[in-house]
Amino acid sequence: MLIRRHFVLGALGLVAATAASPAAQAQSSGGNTLVVATTQVPRHFNGAVQSGMATAMPTAQIFASPLRYDDKWNPQPYLAQSWEVAADGLSVTLHLLKDAVFHDGHPVTSEDVAFSIMAIKANHPFQTMLAAVDKVETPDPATAILRLKHPSPSLLLAMSPALMPILPKHIYGDGQDLKTHPANLRPIGSGPFKLTEYKQGEYYTLEKFDKFFIPGRPKLDKIVVRLVSDQNAAVVSLERGDFNAFPFIAGARDIDRLQKSPNLVVTDKGMAGVGPLNWLAFNTKKKPLDDVRVRQAIAYAANRDFIVSKLMGGKATPSLGPIAPDSPLAEAAVEPYKVDYAKSAALLDAAGYAKGADGSRFSLTIDYIPGADEQQRNVAEYLRSQLKRVGINLEVRAAPDFPTWAQRVSNFDFDLTMDTVYNWGDPVIGVNRTYLTSNIRKGVIWSNTQQYSNPKVDELLQAAAVETSPEKRKALYSEFQKIVVSDVPIYFINVSPYYNAFAKGLGNLPNSIWGMMSPLDELYWETPPKT
Repeated sequence: MLIRRHFVLGALGLVAATAASPAAQAQSSGGNTLVVATTQVPRHFNGAVQSGMATAMPTAQIFASPLRYDDKWNPQPYLAQSWEVAADGLSVTLHLLKDAVFHDGHPVTSEDVAFSIMAIKANHPFQTMLAAVDKVETPDPATAILRLKHPSPSLLLAMSPALMPILPKHIYGDGQDLKTHPANLRPIGSGPFKLTEYKQGEYYTLEKFDKFFIPGRPKLDKIVVRLVSDQNAAVVSLERGDFNAFPFIAGARDIDRLQKSPNLVVTDKGMAGVGPLNWLAFNTKKKPLDDVRVRQAIAYAANRDFIVSKLMGGKATPSLGPIAPDSPLAEAAVEPYKVDYAKSAALLDAAGYAKGADGSRFSLTIDYIPGADEQQRNVAEYLRSQLKRVGINLEVRAAPDFPTWAQRVSNFDFDLTMDTVYNWGDPVIGVNRTYLTSNIRKGVIWSNTQQYSNPKVDELLQAAAVETSPEKRKALYSEFQKIVVSDVPIYFINVSPYYNAFAKGLGNLPNSIWGMMSPLDELYWETPPKT
């Protein structure tokens, strides 16, 4: 028996609407350009070997993927017009569109899909994402069958544009290292836009692909992405109308300022799949942090509510556990660690760290990611005063740059550190890496740098990764979340407040779970911007 997913493109609105507004029709005739500002500078344009928002945003425009997702976490057809998951969960069959072509005119076939999936498995930093895939069979040009070592309920989500760009095998399959392949800077995909110009560190230009496989799309003729280093200047330029969009805004002051502009729409919709969590991480192998009572004591003294409401201006959402609250797998019934100085002090006493004559118990150092003051440095500075209340002396250690911070943390040269880590939609993709004992990998940032190890957690995560029953899977992850919050290898603070700002007059704003990291083929001008 097969579990079948089949969609008719027209029924889902994947054929261009015929009743477009007069303004939209006028815009589609020419001069239809979107100018985007971003501080996210891509190293290159191949999301098959590189994670992160900087790469994912252009990758989703240049390359198509098997599936795409709506704002309700539902998969939708894309290069795959239908798909089937075997009843035993050990295969996924993709039925591909037969008229999709790459930007150079070559047809997209199952050989390209098979090549891309195995290339991503071998090269992408999210090693757990496609670990279940054993091989991909290609019985005909329009059929790709993924054979799995075990069931993988996260696999369909991994087929999103941000995570599974389908590469042309005739270009990337020449034996060169995919991580340094020259095509990474001159990519050929089958997505709605093609890269036509890139001036490193300044801008890149994406132009409409006239042979895109969804009729009537994309609706824009061109997207120009300006790479900016001065966020304040970008905010002013956006208000002035020099830019039409500014994604991934995290600063509360900037968000508040832009929300007051009469010419802008500022929204936090469209980032649920990212799940960007800001937290305080503990080195659980260093004394006194190897004692769970000490970690719990710090959690009770930290005061998450003040951090979120005051330091972040109320623009951030509190986070209580390892799975972002917007995820359907999130568990709300965990210990919230409401501020309680008496309980904190009692835990420290019980752990054997009584106050000395000077009122102090011990000293620790806290690190933070440089360049993100609101989410990182300011919180670290605040925690210094908070922990002083219970007798912990906290020294804030600055790093001159990101590589220095990453080297310290990945080599376990830290006591406490602020950090921001993404869920990437499903725990198998972005959560497991932080908690599995097997992922304690010295020298690898955003692995299990806390050196946290709990056999029960390992068991739960491994079971949930292959559980095909949604109810049973949620129950496994609920138990996992309760244990991790109790063990406190991490004190969870907030969901990083990523907002997107758009000029008024734009229609079909990207509000899927991937936001601006999804194809912008539906975005269009209802009202042209004033020039």
